[in-house]
Amino acid sequence: MPNADNPVRAAGQPAVDLLVAGGGVMGLWTALFAARKGLSVHLVDRRRLGAGASGGVLGALMPHLPDRWNAKKAFQFAALVSIEAEIAALEAETGLSAGYRRSGRLIPVTKPQNRDTAMGHARDAQSVWLTPERSFSFEVLDAAPIAGWPATEAMPHGLVHDHLAARLSPRGLLAALKAALERQATVTITEGIGLSALDAAAGLARLDDGSLLPFGHCVLAAGVETFPLLQPLTPLAKPVGMGVKGQAALLRAHVDPGLPVVFADGLYIVPHENGVVAIGSTSENSFEDAHSTDGLLDALIEKARLITPILADAPVVERWAGLRPKAIGREPMVGRHPDHANLSLMTGGFKVSFGLAHALARTVLNEVEGGTLDVPPSFTVSAHLEQAGRI
Repeated sequence: MPNADNPVRAAGQPAVDLLVAGGGVMGLWTALFAARKGLSVHLVDRRRLGAGASGGVLGALMPHLPDRWNAKKAFQFAALVSIEAEIAALEAETGLSAGYRRSGRLIPVTKPQNRDTAMGHARDAQSVWLTPERSFSFEVLDAAPIAGWPATEAMPHGLVHDHLAARLSPRGLLAALKAALERQATVTITEGIGLSALDAAAGLARLDDGSLLPFGHCVLAAGVETFPLLQPLTPLAKPVGMGVKGQAALLRAHVDPGLPVVFADGLYIVPHENGVVAIGSTSENSFEDAHSTDGLLDALIEKARLITPILADAPVVERWAGLRPKAIGREPMVGRHPDHANLSLMTGGFKVSFGLAHALARTVLNEVEGGTLDVPPSFTVSAHLEQAGRI
């Protein structure tokens, strides 16, 4: 257990070393790594673990293109490479499958000039998509490796085959993380009761049932619910984030689960294990009901059937909708709050949470324990607060 010199315990003897608010992928990785360090952890979620955006169906782990390399792309690359070993260890510990596979990604080329651009990306990948142990290619092909995936009509100028991309089962990973947490003697999990207010200066959290929970350090990882919790702590001219609605679907289709993900004009078509293919997602800033599906998803499904005719008659077995947290700076918002030494954030992942959460959790906890926060500058809480405009 932490000793008296540990910064997590510097404020005295709180009820818990680390309070993690939010049971999505960001919060679960954070809680698990903290418990493995010997910290006492209390994880709270207003609904149930994985009930928010993390509990969707898509699970695509897609890299940035390898051109114009920068700190953000380098961080993501390292995370996408390291997640393979993290998930293997988690599966070995729990006996559960996260549905992970480095299956790659196919991107149809629809314009002749885009093929020339892709050839440049292939050269870029040779110098940046590599580690001391392995490299990941970015090929430009004339035809699909598997006929009809995608359709010839969808790729008039060939296609890209990216070998770095991967996929996982969102719900499978969440179940494995929960199982690992339940094996930790220092972890308390509370579902159905969320965080309603936070007195960071006092190290005190008020929960939905009115109870008060003292903490040494708090990590806010509650997705879109994080943003209103921040407003009383640092008055801002604009909201520091928002929820973007996404709709997705699962189709029953007996395709090879090892097929690459197809990415075409913003649409992901993701083969999974157990005979299902995920289709998604919409990005809606205006909506009436965050959790209902409608004609926008119908149009997405029809588009997927045209691009991959194998799915033409595949029945829809699930329709899903939810809110994804998008921070004002568009990047994840992570690390210590500049005004509150005992408060850190893990939110704003939007479309990249599953690929980055494990890496972000490690460095956020390193900062909590007095180390550095090794993330791109645009990921920091300070960067987002400046964009929101302090009052």
